Amino acid sequence: MNKRLITVFLFVLGFFYSQAQVITSVVKDSTTQQPIPYVTVQLSNRKGVITNEEGRFSLLLDSNTKETDSLFISCMGYEALGKPLNEFKENVILLSAKPIELNPVIVSNKQYSAEELIEQVKINIDRNYGNSITKKRVFFRDSYHQNLTKRDYTFKESTIEALNKKFLDSVLNSIPKKSSRYTEILGDFYGNFEKDNQKLSLIKASDLYDKQSELDLTSLEEKFNDILKKNIKPDSYFKIKSGLFGTKVDADEFLTFKTDSTDAEALKKELAEKKKKEEDRKKNFASFKKESLGKIMEKQFFLKDSDLNFINKNNRYLFKMIDFTYWDDDAVYILDFEPKRGADYKGRLYINADDFAIMRLDYENVKSLRTFNLLGISLDQYLVKGKMIFSKNEDGFYYLRYLEEEMGAKVGIKRPLKIIELNKRVKGRNKQNELHLKLDMASSGINKHELILFDTEDITEQEFNSIKENNTVLPTYMPNYDPEFWKGYNILEPNQAIKDFTAQVEID
Repeated sequence: MNKRLITVFLFVLGFFYSQAQVITSVVKDSTTQQPIPYVTVQLSNRKGVITNEEGRFSLLLDSNTKETDSLFISCMGYEALGKPLNEFKENVILLSAKPIELNPVIVSNKQYSAEELIEQVKINIDRNYGNSITKKRVFFRDSYHQNLTKRDYTFKESTIEALNKKFLDSVLNSIPKKSSRYTEILGDFYGNFEKDNQKLSLIKASDLYDKQSELDLTSLEEKFNDILKKNIKPDSYFKIKSGLFGTKVDADEFLTFKTDSTDAEALKKELAEKKKKEEDRKKNFASFKKESLGKIMEKQFFLKDSDLNFINKNNRYLFKMIDFTYWDDDAVYILDFEPKRGADYKGRLYINADDFAIMRLDYENVKSLRTFNLLGISLDQYLVKGKMIFSKNEDGFYYLRYLEEEMGAKVGIKRPLKIIELNKRVKGRNKQNELHLKLDMASSGINKHELILFDTEDITEQEFNSIKENNTVLPTYMPNYDPEFWKGYNILEPNQAIKDFTAQVEID
């Protein structure tokens, strides 16, 4: 049977197998028909993906894959499924719950208490989790959702006629009450868990958001500068005062939009500055993403300085045995934990009964991790929750395979604001103009990280030192989701919210 017939056959059956060799489907519970998130989908060579929160996946196959090659699907608490690609005959893959039948070895072993299991986890950390230098193919999605909950102000005074209440209302109205942004990167991440021993080589990146709101703010900034140009005197400076605090700002710092120069040397200099700015922007994008990935790697529970300290400082937590389950053929203990001495997190651990490795952990904060309220400025970091899933490689070490984390914060400002124009060269009273407001604004935002590691392989220090980072890749702007953008690459499937995202106005 040739490839085209295979394609038609699988398409008719609802299981898409394109000439580009991509399979896509959704995994559901056979009893409840509910999607199953975080299911491992892989071939016999261990290359594969994980289903998203809606149970969906797409898997890119290489040119050597045959229709008789087996696809293996596994998830905690379910019967593993493995069969040739050409035997998948539905566009929905059903998994059945696995009955708990502990094997005789587990039953005959000492029945550990929850605390004894945690001690075994600590004893075996160095044996179970590697700290070698590795190369990791990563897909990283950063989602940000902001909600402006309050945007009020009291107009006190303005001696510049154009800076009136109507103009200030237009400024506030231009800020969207709700906004979302999704940034995605694919690349190779090198190193171990040390900040100074990491490299990132980007392959591709995208940025999905509404650019129109950004342009609205830019036009208002231009208008604000035009107003100042027409009203301020030469050699003026501004004093910005909020409550007890004040700072001096030169007028030129406000006037960021200069008139175009016709001088050839000035134009040449301007172009050189733009080129350098573009180069810095490229470098900074990659550097920022590398820093974000480094911080994620530092959060792994087995590292001594991790914020997730329920293993390294287990005396601060209470542990409770909940149940047993299976992940493939591995028997797994399920433990819940909660703080007992002012610690920050509660959650659930899934511990391999054979080697005492934590294969999955879910965690959530029980109190605000950071609060601040002083002189009208407030901050409440009220949410940090996530999950980590680890996979065992051929050398017997567990490595992070998937991470998901949500962080939520509320910010507020309620205080007066004065912008005063001063000029030392003007005779008499040096105060020229003044804008006086009282602000009352608040917003809440949730930042979500999703990281999937497709391949993790050890490399030598010499190989690591020879790696040259690719800092030239910039994210492609997308006003709406483009299903073709990641064609040819394995990624974490986007959820429905991403697929449905559309900017108000599409801008080239």
